[in-house]
Amino acid sequence: MAMLAGAALVQAATGEIAKDADLGGAEMHAEVTGLVEYLAEDDAHGLELAREVVAGLGWQGCAAAPVEYHPPKYPAEELAGAIPADYRKPYDMRELAARIVDGSVLRDFKPGYGAAMVCLQAHIMGQPVGILGNNGPIDPDGATKATHFLQLMDQADTPVIFLGNTTGYMVGTDYERAGMIKHGSKMIQAVTNLRVPKISLYTGASFGAGNYGMCGHAFGADFLFTWPNAMTGVMGGAQAALTMEQVARRAAARKGIEVDEARLAKQRAGITAHFDSQSDAFFTSRRMLDMGMIDPRDSRAVIGFCLATCMEARRRVLNPNAFGVGRA
Repeated sequence: MAMLAGAALVQAATGEIAKDADLGGAEMHAEVTGLVEYLAEDDAHGLELAREVVAGLGWQGCAAAPVEYHPPKYPAEELAGAIPADYRKPYDMRELAARIVDGSVLRDFKPGYGAAMVCLQAHIMGQPVGILGNNGPIDPDGATKATHFLQLMDQADTPVIFLGNTTGYMVGTDYERAGMIKHGSKMIQAVTNLRVPKISLYTGASFGAGNYGMCGHAFGADFLFTWPNAMTGVMGGAQAALTMEQVARRAAARKGIEVDEARLAKQRAGITAHFDSQSDAFFTSRRMLDMGMIDPRDSRAVIGFCLATCMEARRRVLNPNAFGVGRA
């Protein structure tokens, strides 16, 4: 808006008749003021120039020496059938991990304790990684196990991959008495304080505090991607609708009036549709609640590239200087 009004403002203020391009166009700043280093013809040319500039920054010298590694034993193409599109259908997260790690070799951390929380150690393109995955909601034992695992990965300077598919932390009398709040808080604290690279991938449900515990949008992941089938929100549409239905039934009981079942059914359908439409990966991704949607079959390649990027960034030594601002 300011650019469009620029010429009119100049004319009103000084009487000079000028074109917007002469006042602040890309060519003017490239040729007259010197504020533009490289003038691109279009978006594609701009990307080409950006790649050339980054290639000249010397990042390659910060990369680790290449190492030999074996591809997964199971083809990535199988992910299209191995993982249900519906998050309500459970599956073993090891099936996913086996298709993205080197040689499909997994070391299971405390497999018999907190079994719904899967903690794995493996390699991706030669880089050691820790992997957290969900085989269901997170219970107190699972949260405790994840906390121990994250602390160990941090001490070992090992990047952590979060494969999120959980409807959240367990609720109910038994779980609250077992310390769900305490143990869940420890897990979230561990995620927050991790100093190693964190890469998150929404592979199914990512609801409520489960989104926090699995390094969701607000928890500083170095990279965060989503699969097309993922759902992200405070809770699922069906759970939200049932919650509001229970509130309505209790309110009616207190007032001693009969529940209007037709109206309640309409409310239930409306809330479900509203929540589910705004939890859909296409909705959340286009609002930049992640860094992009990827094909599940590309997960290994994307994670491997992100790991290499993180490790290069952490090896690079910055050289701050004391020059004054030269752009003014």
